[in-house]
Amino acid sequence: MLPMAALSLPPVRVYCSGGGATPYSSISNNNLLGNHALDAAHIQRAAELADGSAGFTSPHPNFGCVIASKSGKVAGEGFLYAQGTKPAEVLAVDAAGDFSRRATAYLNMEPGDCHGDHSAVSALVQAGIERVVIGLRHPLQYLRGNAIRALRSQGLQVDVLGEDLNSKLIEEARKSCLLVNAPLICRAASRVPFSVLKYAMTLDGKIAASSGHAAWISSKTSRNRVFELRGRSDAVIVGGNTVRKDNPRLTARHGGGHMPMRIVMSQTLDLPEEAHLWDTSDVSTIVATQRGARRHFQKHLASKGIEVVEFDILNPREVMEYFHDRGYLSLLWECGGTLAAAAISSGVIHKVFAFVAPKIIGGKNAPSPVGELGMVEMTQAFDLIDVCYEQVGPDMLISGFLQPMPDVTPVIPSVDETFEIDPTVTPYESRIIFLYKTWDPYGAFSNFSPHQIKMPNDSGDYATWLSVEHYYQAQKFVGVDDPVAQDCVENIKSARSPEEAARIGRSMQRKRPDLVRCEWESVKIEVMYRALKCKFSMYPHLNAMLLSSAGCVLVEASPHDLFWGGGRDGEGLNYLGRLLMQLRSEFLVRLQLTDGEGSIIITLPNSFSIWFFNVSKCNFTI
Repeated sequence: MLPMAALSLPPVRVYCSGGGATPYSSISNNNLLGNHALDAAHIQRAAELADGSAGFTSPHPNFGCVIASKSGKVAGEGFLYAQGTKPAEVLAVDAAGDFSRRATAYLNMEPGDCHGDHSAVSALVQAGIERVVIGLRHPLQYLRGNAIRALRSQGLQVDVLGEDLNSKLIEEARKSCLLVNAPLICRAASRVPFSVLKYAMTLDGKIAASSGHAAWISSKTSRNRVFELRGRSDAVIVGGNTVRKDNPRLTARHGGGHMPMRIVMSQTLDLPEEAHLWDTSDVSTIVATQRGARRHFQKHLASKGIEVVEFDILNPREVMEYFHDRGYLSLLWECGGTLAAAAISSGVIHKVFAFVAPKIIGGKNAPSPVGELGMVEMTQAFDLIDVCYEQVGPDMLISGFLQPMPDVTPVIPSVDETFEIDPTVTPYESRIIFLYKTWDPYGAFSNFSPHQIKMPNDSGDYATWLSVEHYYQAQKFVGVDDPVAQDCVENIKSARSPEEAARIGRSMQRKRPDLVRCEWESVKIEVMYRALKCKFSMYPHLNAMLLSSAGCVLVEASPHDLFWGGGRDGEGLNYLGRLLMQLRSEFLVRLQLTDGEGSIIITLPNSFSIWFFNVSKCNFTI
């Protein structure tokens, strides 16, 4: 288990207008009547487990699994720690051991198997699980229903909350499942990251004194809660005015784990030459601005390692769509009233966290948390949904949703049913295959996918690496005669997830470039190639998946990695995609089929070779 005490907070009182979910411990300790109560209790526990890595890893789909015996006793538990790590179902089955046979598995969300090996489904089937209770279907269209159909086809009983099971207790349990994956659900439905607006204000609604002084409105206990909110986010967003007046750091300050990116939105780039946010030694900063704004200052920021992204029209909607394409799940807005009003008006804010301090500051010109929204009557006001009131130290935290949770029930007719009517319908683009996150349809192609590889070391022996990314990051420092570099290699190798391995390697490369092997830039492509070749050689199902993409262009869709990825507008070099296509071509050349008489037949379409192309113009050359 993770050291969750690191994120624990003092006991608080919570009141939710929506009723809220009954704590798992209180349910499981009572004499429960009826299967629904037991099912609801275990599903709520699965949702609770799913949140286990919050703050320690970057936001990702949250999966929890509880294995319960026929008597209802918990036999095993597990949760997904980070993308590229073992699925919750595998961990729970391993923990339960032989007690898994004829047991019931409780999942907060339908498995999102997309690594080509269906490891979560296979773990449940092979362990002898008899029944599976699922909190909600997967919100991503290309995954929705796949695991449920696979489990049922293997003879397992599958009950989905809200479809096969219905009651007040079941509805509360399902709500817990929705909340723990609210970022994924909202992102899938709205095509923008899940966005939370956070602010602290006095009892009379001020976020600062008339002079602009604002340290501190809320208590230290509330500020610690804010650090937790930051740790749950891909990035923290502020406006230029906040940078000028407050000079924030926007760090999570939890002593390790995930550190969110910092994003500054400034139309004019009227920003100070020096600021805490320009220090990127520990975490990066992105500045979003209007195209053409203060070119000389853009160069100044670039010299400090700040990434500047220009927009034709700088508004919250455009910026959020960009970060959606960048793969972000969850963002925290800690901006002033003007930007907060623009974000709310743009419809990109999903939830609000308001810390209200028992203080009165007054002031006719003292700023408020939300600027002009154009409303003239109280009937126009936005009503929060599922409002919760929580005492945090001396302050009161009021939270609620600005938008209702999207519906994740199946769309009828389904893709399968539509295909039966019209066989020409296909849910995927057949010409270009984009890959990025490990939960994407072709996530198995990613260097972050959870597939161990065995690579030779300097002594000629073979060492096991948890992923291609683990191996790649460590090779930056292999052979360097320095104890710091050697320790870094070991730290990368033992990292719990590909994400952590990348964070360790990139951080050391940024802080101590002198420790990176001198020939790294000339050999890194070969290093990645060897690791990928090992991976697709070790796993037959991955090899088959790669070969099945024959005829399609593979594009690593990272919008910010212009070397390994395709870039935002196709300007990237896409070397990961190129290497995958090169491997595919090599595997096809060696693909040998034996006919009935034992002769060797090699079938190779003329179109297979290394592809070089310009993604932005879709101008492909073979």
